[in-house]
Amino acid sequence: MMGAMVALLCISWPAWTEQIDSTDPAALTDRGLALAQGGQADQAEKLWRRALEAAPDYFPALFNLGYMHFSAGRFGEARRHLARAAEASPSDFNAHYLLGVAEQELGRGDEALRSWRKALDLRPDRFQLMQIMAVEYGKGRYHREAADIAMRALRLRPEAEDLYYMAVHACREAGDLGAGLEIAARAAKRYPASARANFEFAWHLQKDGRFEEALPYLRKAIELDPSYEEPHFFFGDWLVKQARYDEALEPLGRAVALRPDYMPARIARARAMMGLGKWAEAVDALNEAVRLAPRHPQPHLMLSQVHFRLRDRATARKEKELSLRLRRQNPALLEAVQSRPFPD
Repeated sequence: MMGAMVALLCISWPAWTEQIDSTDPAALTDRGLALAQGGQADQAEKLWRRALEAAPDYFPALFNLGYMHFSAGRFGEARRHLARAAEASPSDFNAHYLLGVAEQELGRGDEALRSWRKALDLRPDRFQLMQIMAVEYGKGRYHREAADIAMRALRLRPEAEDLYYMAVHACREAGDLGAGLEIAARAAKRYPASARANFEFAWHLQKDGRFEEALPYLRKAIELDPSYEEPHFFFGDWLVKQARYDEALEPLGRAVALRPDYMPARIARARAMMGLGKWAEAVDALNEAVRLAPRHPQPHLMLSQVHFRLRDRATARKEKELSLRLRRQNPALLEAVQSRPFPD
């Protein structure tokens, strides 16, 4: 009796698994899961594939295979099995969610969003997924959809500060400044000690033509966080537009010092120098901008204007032609990104 027991215990895993009923997908899948948990992924995969030979649409085997490849970073294989799993069990949140992640990893953004939309229909409380989708919608220039889902996430978690800024940004990109203003006002009221909340509200007030109302919030943002470059630029740019060039140099210089690659601040600062007739300083500032962003057309256009004023018409013409060529090559640097509807 003891000898028989020892012989049984000495049977190897692969040989033992062969004794499983090959027509029972549940038994094959369960044993494969046990093997996978024990670190024997190759043996587990063989059993799951045998389960699918017996029942091609058996969800647990499809999902386990997909998840195994997903965990190993083999997203092409994961996508194939997870897509079949999602078809076999359309009500499974995890299948749709992981399929979306695999699609995203493969650079298939629209397909990822379609899978995530199905997942969110199944679990409408998953605000983390809403955040991911808002970002991905924005990357695809589906700004209206990004704004809708960001506001949906905010309604679900009104205590989450970052969601206010996500929703404000999404509304801004979608061109819905009215909704952005309303959300920014709520954020400024709820988070009065936040430089970001004060700045976002100031930005929207100014866009609404209410700069006198915006100014206290802008100053408060600078006071709360002197290292926050955007309020300095925003204030300086407004001064340039008011032809208050001398006053504009200080906040714009601070914005550039805080963020040397801040091209809008560098351009506004050079414009202030031009307004003051400081042509040599403007040339130096614009040449530095060209060094930092050689493909940006705006510094070259402004250099053309400066050299024209300095009566160097040959250099002015050369800079203008270069600016026009760069604008054709890099239109996104000067033109607003257009929103487009998500293709269902």
